[in-house]
Amino acid sequence: QCWEYLKESKNYFLIITLIFLFSGLIGFIFPVFFIESIEQFILELIDKTSGMNFFQLFIFILQNNVTTAFVGMVLGLVFGLFPIFASLVNGYILGFVSSKSVEAVGALSLLRLLPHGIFEIPALIISLGLGLRLGMFIFAKKCERKKKFIYNLENSLKVFLLIVVPLLLI
Repeated sequence: QCWEYLKESKNYFLIITLIFLFSGLIGFIFPVFFIESIEQFILELIDKTSGMNFFQLFIFILQNNVTTAFVGMVLGLVFGLFPIFASLVNGYILGFVSSKSVEAVGALSLLRLLPHGIFEIPALIISLGLGLRLGMFIFAKKCERKKKFIYNLENSLKVFLLIVVPLLLI
């Protein structure tokens, strides 16, 4: 049932993916926007995680990723705007950090992103795509809105629990 719902939602994933890739490319080519905010965010992240052992860091990252993915999905209920915004921001930050990493230590530093590209990024794209789909119920015919909303919410929660969370655990 989850796989069927994923297939039904492929256009939403495509939209989120294109936004993510576009903003990532902008962040990589033009890492000039929001420099202070991104650097402050990274410094705060380093401060929060410094001194953590592997298990503590694993729990911190997992909790952060699950929360971000869930919030991105649920806040899609507001016309799907938050997932679009979250995709733009996350793509730009990834591109920005990638650009700075390449600049500092070379292109091989991008290999460190590979684990994120295999599990975390698809999990984020799935959850944001589900959020975008959740927000689109408002555009359904009035007589079908409640039915579509319940169908999308139930299936989105199942996919989140059975696909997104396991991807983030990996």
